[in-house]
Amino acid sequence: MTDDGLEWRERQRRAVRAHAEADARQRATEQAEAAELVARFAAEATRRGLRPDRLTVTSYDGRARYRTRLTGWYVDRARSRAVDAEGRFYLLTMPPSLRSRLFGADPEPSPPPLVVGRGGRDGESMPLAALLSRRLAAGDDWR
Repeated sequence: MTDDGLEWRERQRRAVRAHAEADARQRATEQAEAAELVARFAAEATRRGLRPDRLTVTSYDGRARYRTRLTGWYVDRARSRAVDAEGRFYLLTMPPSLRSRLFGADPEPSPPPLVVGRGGRDGESMPLAALLSRRLAAGDDWR
């Protein structure tokens, strides 16, 4: 390989690395902003006296629902996203599991997106702030 080819390859590597680092910084900034929105939502829901629900997880195939120890507020009507009472965001879907059916599920908090549904095939995306505002406005009549 010639020196020109090696130089070009090194420039490409640096460009890819710089792009990946910029993307990681952008994601971290968005996640921090979204986490703040979620924390404010939980505080406002508590202040308004919205009744928290006992959260459940749905299997990917939609055939099973699993109990959790979490309480909080579903933020979409599909009950696939929720915020717990401590202000953490959860995606409430998981693979089918006999263990979860017997003992309950223990979902981990997820980094909240600034735009919910971005990149989905159906084109249905919504800013997180709008979704949380809609949920607060609905009050306890969300079901």
